[in-house]
Amino acid sequence: MNKSELIDAIAQGAGLTKAQAKSAINIYHETVAGELKKGNSVDIAGFGSFSVAERAARTGRNPQTGAPLQIKASRVPKFKPGKGLRDGL
Repeated sequence: MNKSELIDAIAQGAGLTKAQAKSAINIYHETVAGELKKGNSVDIAGFGSFSVAERAARTGRNPQTGAPLQIKASRVPKFKPGKGLRDGL
């Protein structure tokens, strides 16, 4: 399912127009991303939690040449599914 299919499903399921559903999804994404940028986690009961993980600097390798290269430390988003989602699969 892609974003436009998700918009269609939410619009139909909630009785909204596609524009309203698109706006709701965009606000949801912006809110989750904003909280993660602040370093906060977002917990949705029964679905899962979004958090930020710290990746340490490490040595990688260029796949074309095999030459070693240094990969900088970074912050990455992480999702842990909740019990309701796991049990539903």
